[in-house]
Amino acid sequence: MEDIDVIVLGCGAAGMAAALAAYEAGAKVVLVERYDRVGGTAAVSGGVIWVPNNPRQRAAGLSDSREDALAYFNALGHGDLVEETLEAFVEQGPAALEFLESIDALKVQLLEGYPDYYLDRPGAKPQGGRALDNDLFALGELGEWAQRITSIEDVKPMMLRETPLGGGTGVIAPEEMQRRVAGFERGFGQAMVGRLLKACLTRGIEPMLNVETLGFIKREGRIVGIEAKQESKALTLHARQGVIVATGGFEWDEEKRQAFLRGPMDAPASPPTASGDGLNLAMEAGAKLGNMTQAWWAPTLVVPDAPWPGGEPRAHPVLIERTVPHSILVNQKGLRFCNEAANYSALAGAFHQFDPQTYDYPNLPAWLIFDENFVERYPIGTRLPGQPVPDWVIRAETIEALADELEIDSGALSDTVARFNGFAEEGVDADFARGESAYDHFYGDRSREGAAVTLGAIGRAPYYAVEIRMGLLGTNGGARTDGQARILGHKGEPIPGLFGAGNAIASPTGGIYAGAGGTLGPALTFGYIAGRNAALANA
Repeated sequence: MEDIDVIVLGCGAAGMAAALAAYEAGAKVVLVERYDRVGGTAAVSGGVIWVPNNPRQRAAGLSDSREDALAYFNALGHGDLVEETLEAFVEQGPAALEFLESIDALKVQLLEGYPDYYLDRPGAKPQGGRALDNDLFALGELGEWAQRITSIEDVKPMMLRETPLGGGTGVIAPEEMQRRVAGFERGFGQAMVGRLLKACLTRGIEPMLNVETLGFIKREGRIVGIEAKQESKALTLHARQGVIVATGGFEWDEEKRQAFLRGPMDAPASPPTASGDGLNLAMEAGAKLGNMTQAWWAPTLVVPDAPWPGGEPRAHPVLIERTVPHSILVNQKGLRFCNEAANYSALAGAFHQFDPQTYDYPNLPAWLIFDENFVERYPIGTRLPGQPVPDWVIRAETIEALADELEIDSGALSDTVARFNGFAEEGVDADFARGESAYDHFYGDRSREGAAVTLGAIGRAPYYAVEIRMGLLGTNGGARTDGQARILGHKGEPIPGLFGAGNAIASPTGGIYAGAGGTLGPALTFGYIAGRNAALANA
């Protein structure tokens, strides 16, 4: 290929945003994907985008500012924030959204009332406004490319705001649901990826699939292309302005997990394509690394009868199940160890607690304990209310018998359940304050009032248990960039011609998952920044 200005590695949300930004800035763009599917982790996500002071927020008359957003982050920082990149996200996020909506690459609405995750910190927005949901998108508009979206087999014909996850009822009129299914309409991350992909295809940016990048081409100290192979055929691509690395995280590479991540993590919720290819390339180019011990953490549930197409175990984030009434989390000793309804990323701290006396992690394995009331009303993994309980769910007629199945002290588990039931009756969790925060209520059963949204006794047989693992939505460490999305070398100077975005770089928000969509907001923003700056580099 001749006359390429910018090469983008990775066809997820960050990569497609970068390709579109570079194209609209006048560059000729090639979009490269190692695998035979596009969308990556974004395609299996809820698709929520968190951006402070965004256009939708302002249009709704909700107050926000650069100063509020920075105060919020700085109140949560533990030395892992870099001022330049954080400010770039906060300042450029609104422009990135405006740009992507203006070219029909996104269509979003407010998740009304969806609060930030840390409401006790200055700058937090309890009334919401920073989290945005995607409108439905008809994937049929993509033609044969619709079948190339990661996990397209998962049928999601709803917007997140219509589900309990987004504050809705989860009930859609049958005739409307039938219309959506017939029209190949999807919500969540599939809608976001679909619109981004359509915007790329409309501009003639057709992803090159099954291309494995082997290394960068460097000339006079500048990255000017890639050496690759496509289905065993050697491929050389030159780029006048630069290369953007947007290949996702490294969580499926066991060696990198062991080398970098803090604490145990064995059940990522992302696709197996997040194997650290971009990290390898950046390290070979001499990139400075940052944030490597952190991730977008989430407790997960492995559904054994629904693996990834390649046979890898597939895990699902556990959001509703641990928050609605009639359920608790317990550890190996049969004891509760956290506020089960706390935000999923911060909850990793409880799972990663280390006991120096036993030299072990006492809260792994953890078990979600629930009863028949839960089964009638709420989902568990991919199983919906009213459907049969899968065989992989452990069950027993008494709490004591359930404890025996789990090899937990029956007396301890019985006492734990009894104590929690007392809290549920009183409406106050004296141990972990479950139900006191506005966030605790958002994922709960909002048909109930007060703390009963999340507190409900476990008292109706049979009783059930599933193992909850330590997982993540993606890693957020990688090559350090500056505020222009230029990847930095060991000495802190930009590597000429090399840019980065998404989970392939050190997140501009450090290890802070500020609110729903805290991964995709920075990913789209830095994709936008990288694309624009790459298009102008060396021009």
